[in-house]
Amino acid sequence: MASTIKKRYPFDFVKEDLASRMVFVGGPRQVGKTTFSLSFLEGPARESSPAYLNWDAAGDREKILKGEFPANQPLLIFDEIHKFGEWRNLVKGIYDKNRSSLSILVTGSARLDYYRKGGDSLQGRYHYYRLHPFSLPECPGCGVEALLRFGGFPEPLFRGEERFHRRWLREQSTRLLYEDLRDLENVKEVSRLELLLQHLPECVGSPLSINQHAKLLQVSSGAVDRWITIFERLYLVYRIAPFGAARIRAVKKENKLYFWDWSRVVDSGARFENMVAGHLLKYCHLVEDTQGHEMELRFIRDVDKREVDFVVLKDGVPEFAVECKTGERKASPHCTYFRERTNIPRFYQVHLGKKDYGNAESGTRVLPFATFCGELGLV
Repeated sequence: MASTIKKRYPFDFVKEDLASRMVFVGGPRQVGKTTFSLSFLEGPARESSPAYLNWDAAGDREKILKGEFPANQPLLIFDEIHKFGEWRNLVKGIYDKNRSSLSILVTGSARLDYYRKGGDSLQGRYHYYRLHPFSLPECPGCGVEALLRFGGFPEPLFRGEERFHRRWLREQSTRLLYEDLRDLENVKEVSRLELLLQHLPECVGSPLSINQHAKLLQVSSGAVDRWITIFERLYLVYRIAPFGAARIRAVKKENKLYFWDWSRVVDSGARFENMVAGHLLKYCHLVEDTQGHEMELRFIRDVDKREVDFVVLKDGVPEFAVECKTGERKASPHCTYFRERTNIPRFYQVHLGKKDYGNAESGTRVLPFATFCGELGLV
């Protein structure tokens, strides 16, 4: 598949931050973190550069444990080092001794903001980024159809083959459950987590029922909630909470669940909704990681089951709401209902067709998803 991509979307922000702080980059397995980190090195054979140290490589792991780091390197890259129990103190010591002459970039397939907790504090020494899959604005040459079918992970997306995609999904799940999970979490019931993972795609687009999965797996609801939290830490899924307002009887306890790789979702409508969620979350995370605003992605649902799929909030104030429809349907009456009862300034309804009409500030703008991405400046 042809692509016009030259560098990943946070490159310039990370390059600027490396001049004054360490930079940690977390994100899902195989989302492109290693390729992204190597883009900061010079030369053709970047993966063999002495500045790149991968904890999963036996030789690099031995060098890390012995403290044998290359001399005269302006940048050191530590890949997957969070699997080493003392990694926080290690990178802190290197940084504190060499901060005037050395930049440090740390990447990992888990939430480094979580796995850094405990031990010696790294507060004030790093900036944290979450690297997302490719989106339509970042890869306009991919097209909405291919992105929806294969997801935004680079290898299956650019390969564009159904058989390869199926095998890739299976292998990614196996590595996550039997390698990353083993390295980072003390979980004995791996077979039940595997069963949970098989059923979670069916939940996308609907309120998540922890109790229903607890009955299915014959475990406590607390166990299911903890396992989903682990999946969140490993950048497999994420949950969003409901948005409440004084004039709507909003649900309070229900969450919705989405996958970082929306291609795991079989139902076409739910997959499209998940893809939109991924684009909005990517926007929220980039604003949060680069500008320091508190961003939230939520949904609106009241006790009478009226619902709008997403609301984006910035520092607690709603920016806009988004409803998803695969077809070119008329504007949802739920958008009108919630517009009259909330302080959300703009409502959009996105679809996979071509029709574009309405006004987001006075009614509901109905428009193609690609147009929506461009006009709102998503990444």
